[in-house]
Amino acid sequence: MSLISKPTSTVSTFSFILLLLLSFGIIVAYSSPEANEPGSDSDLEQLLAVDEQLQEDRPEQQSEAETVSKAQRIVLELNGDNTKRVIDGNEFVMVLGYAPWCARSAELMPRFAEAATALKEIGSPILMAKIDGDRYSKIASELEIKGFPTLVLFVNGTSQTYNGGSSADDIVIWVQKKTGAPIITLNTVDEAQRFLNKYHTFVLGLFEKFEGSEHNEFVKAAKSDDEIQFVETSDSDVAKLLFPDLKTSNVFIGMVKNEAERYTVYDGSYKMEKILEFLGSNKFPLITKLTETNTVWVYSSPVKLQVMLFSKADDFQKLSQPLEDIARKFKSKLMFIYVDITNENLAMPFLTLFGIEAGNKTVIAAFDNNLNSKYLLESVPSPNNIEEFCSGLAHGTVSRYYKSEPVPDNENASIVTVVGKTFDELVLNSRENVILEVHTPWCVNCEALSKQVEKLAKHFKGFENLVFARIDASANEHTKLQVDDEYPMILLYKSGEKEKPLKLSTKLSAKDMAVFINEELKPKDGSAKDEL
Repeated sequence: MSLISKPTSTVSTFSFILLLLLSFGIIVAYSSPEANEPGSDSDLEQLLAVDEQLQEDRPEQQSEAETVSKAQRIVLELNGDNTKRVIDGNEFVMVLGYAPWCARSAELMPRFAEAATALKEIGSPILMAKIDGDRYSKIASELEIKGFPTLVLFVNGTSQTYNGGSSADDIVIWVQKKTGAPIITLNTVDEAQRFLNKYHTFVLGLFEKFEGSEHNEFVKAAKSDDEIQFVETSDSDVAKLLFPDLKTSNVFIGMVKNEAERYTVYDGSYKMEKILEFLGSNKFPLITKLTETNTVWVYSSPVKLQVMLFSKADDFQKLSQPLEDIARKFKSKLMFIYVDITNENLAMPFLTLFGIEAGNKTVIAAFDNNLNSKYLLESVPSPNNIEEFCSGLAHGTVSRYYKSEPVPDNENASIVTVVGKTFDELVLNSRENVILEVHTPWCVNCEALSKQVEKLAKHFKGFENLVFARIDASANEHTKLQVDDEYPMILLYKSGEKEKPLKLSTKLSAKDMAVFINEELKPKDGSAKDEL
């Protein structure tokens, strides 16, 4: 999994692509290549045994750093000499490609090492390794590590990129599913209790025997899903401990989550595809709190119409109960996401799309990733208004939102300023021909073009039915203003042909633009005004 992302300002990637830049926050503790040359299993066991003995003899002196150091010894350091031998000599190898200077890489190793420790404890055959992809760039490229950090799994030398979550548990679950152990089997109540101490989100399957078509479909679903731990049992007492709402001793599938909607019963057919659909609709909480580390997971939701609540934690608590009730009503149609508005790194990429500045005021917004559109609740965010807004979203009756600056005073202006709210009035519905300059504050060539447009406006002053206008595309939007991030731009909206504006080349001189405008708008008597 690589975190190198290409920035974009189009709504098609919506804000989750922006937030992918924040996702999979992982930590890498750099160790020298010489420190972890892959030795024999006995050497590793001896090192760990020393640690364990020290912990028994001096428990009061054990620090978190020492614990992390112990875990990191399990992760082998690859270099130019040993990489091929490690990859070719092991059936399963997971490699972390990192760079010491990379901030995101700088967050991976505790989680990666924790996952390595957990996998070793449960007897996984996988070998966990890391490589400084900056120092060994050629080898990293051969391992298909193109950005930092990247996780790649090798199965008998064949690679596949990691696409799971960012926690140690996520890595463990993903690895187990890819290395032949997609399901944990529990036979006793004691085993189930130990399982509950570790796992809080899982899928339970109750089967009389671990065979037959229904069980086979359950196994196929477990192998196909990369995120959720599957567990199976044939003991009804074990099943009831894991799923207290269980009302049957027959074949059963249910999902358990650590949130308000804790127990969900599956009532579909026993087919892999249907089970996976059930997981996709139910794996998220009624309200998901967005964090720096779960954006990839959130983006994976099959529910692409997503309602987002931006507020302070205290204000969210006041709304959480009615929001959960609303979320239940629109489950599988809308996904509900909470964003702490005081966390600017998370909130601002979204709010900027609406032209909203950072603040403490609660904001309710929505994005439809399939339609590349956004929506905003512009009334008071009361439970009734939120539910009405959500109902409109679910039924397709809410109008898209386009951001706009306040309406300016254009009195006596030689070049009219257009904003999102006045685009219809001043451009599309106007009887005049309109020359529209589209610009942004960060556009390096916009200032020079603006001077040309001002020169043209002065030149054509008094020209019948011709208006010069400009719009800041960074702060204003309209469904009919399609600019494709191309700035600056000059568009000619001819009277009676507003649906198909003509695009003027910005490489033309002011004189050539004047000639073009004159030819397009030449009066019937053939008079011209093309000399500047």
